[in-house]
Amino acid sequence: MNTTNDTVDVLIIGAGAAGAAVAWSLTDTRMRIVCLEQGDWVRQSDYPTTGRDWESRPDFSGVPNVRNRREDYPVDDAASPVKPVNFNGVGGSTILYMAHFPRLHPSDFRTRTLDGVGDDWPISYRDLEPFFATNDRMMGVAGLPGDPGCPPKAGLLPPVPLGTLGETVARGFNRLGWHWWPSESAIATVPYNGRDRCLNLGPCSIGCAQGAKASTDVTYWPEAIRRGVELRTRCRVREITLDDAGMARGAVYIDEHGVEHEQKAHIVILACSGIGTPRLLLNSTSARFPDGLANRSGLVGKNLMLHCMTLNQGVFEQPLKGWQGPIGCALWSKEFYETDPSRGYARGYTFEIVRGNGPVAAAQGGLARGLLPWGTGHHAAFRELYDRTATIVGVGEDLAEECNSITLDHAHPDSDGMPGVTINYRLGENSLRMLKHAGERATEVLKAAGAVAVSPTITSGVSSGHIMGTARMGNDPARSVTNAWGRCHDVKNLFIADSSLFVTSGGVNPTSTLQALALFVAEQIKQRLDSLLDD
Repeated sequence: MNTTNDTVDVLIIGAGAAGAAVAWSLTDTRMRIVCLEQGDWVRQSDYPTTGRDWESRPDFSGVPNVRNRREDYPVDDAASPVKPVNFNGVGGSTILYMAHFPRLHPSDFRTRTLDGVGDDWPISYRDLEPFFATNDRMMGVAGLPGDPGCPPKAGLLPPVPLGTLGETVARGFNRLGWHWWPSESAIATVPYNGRDRCLNLGPCSIGCAQGAKASTDVTYWPEAIRRGVELRTRCRVREITLDDAGMARGAVYIDEHGVEHEQKAHIVILACSGIGTPRLLLNSTSARFPDGLANRSGLVGKNLMLHCMTLNQGVFEQPLKGWQGPIGCALWSKEFYETDPSRGYARGYTFEIVRGNGPVAAAQGGLARGLLPWGTGHHAAFRELYDRTATIVGVGEDLAEECNSITLDHAHPDSDGMPGVTINYRLGENSLRMLKHAGERATEVLKAAGAVAVSPTITSGVSSGHIMGTARMGNDPARSVTNAWGRCHDVKNLFIADSSLFVTSGGVNPTSTLQALALFVAEQIKQRLDSLLDD
């Protein structure tokens, strides 16, 4: 192993949504900052949509076991009804996310106080509010101000157009008298900070060749690098090392040539995602931490939250032009977000109305749902289906349960011999009741909008990039992994700054909140530099 006496001030592990935000913020200190990323940069010219086979590129699948790049690691999700998705590279999962960009609501931070379920966060929505605003400016968020279902915010770019599909489904909400509003989207609808505007090409979930979607490789990272951050790609971190005093000494990583190195640092920050961070902590064992680094509470990898989700698809008589516009960003509804005891469950969900798929995905989905026959009549049935479907996704609050967890899978290592992970996850009784309610309400909306057929509700086998809670923050070291500003209780110079910190999941996509949380952690480090390691 190559070990030098070169010690940097800050070592960040992971260059995704959180790592990019932390790196950019900490440049204010003028400390020497190094970030290690196991993946590489992705060139916009390599995105699938620049070629004719854009719907059949497994190397840009959200599923790591399908993608199977060198930088990926095996994820065994056979026992989970919700299938985690991610991406490893500069920008992380923002490369493939749909850029749907809601924030957690104020009530999500106080579920124990308000509803008697889950736990309260050690911080509040108000603590994160200025960092939400900073993140919106850095990412460039489009939306329509004045949504009565969400906390107020300013500085939004013009909203993504609803399109024919959005307008059609919105009429269903209007007929029922239920809340809806144009989605907030991390998409430049006008030229913004050197990025060109969205052209409504549609397939955001396989990378934005236009550069309008706010992945952090085109937002935070260029500015962070200009300010002096060193970003090393194709460096897979195997473990965090400790010194004799029990402080984090640095990280052992394997470079693209298979050579092992140790990078020493005064401060180590993990931003590897809700799967990657506990994986690294659990793999960093020692005599001091035989069950994984910073894991005296036994909660590293526990309390996994993936969101319980429903999918309902309506088929309409008329074309909806669903292929036009960002796929995940038509409109949302907060009608059922807050707790109503009469519904028979605690907390709630967001309805997200997504656009249609391309022809290959539409055909695959039609076959899976039994809407398309093989052989005679296939093409005629496809013509009646393609561009005539609208999908409502219910994203529900997933209550934290210790049995839902991430564990190491030593039987299936990655390309460098580091263990993969196993997902242990089940839907609780509260989630099941919520899913039933969401499926019934989505069916009502689609029928009110004019759908001639609505598919049965799908709740199992859905994919989720919403991976939260596996190294939660809190004030009690026995019930949390970090304190209220991301510092590990057990290791004073080790910080976590990603969605692993979440105490509750809310009923919204987590990217906006996890980035605001990362900026919050960075700010706490900056404000406490003189006393950072004090008790």
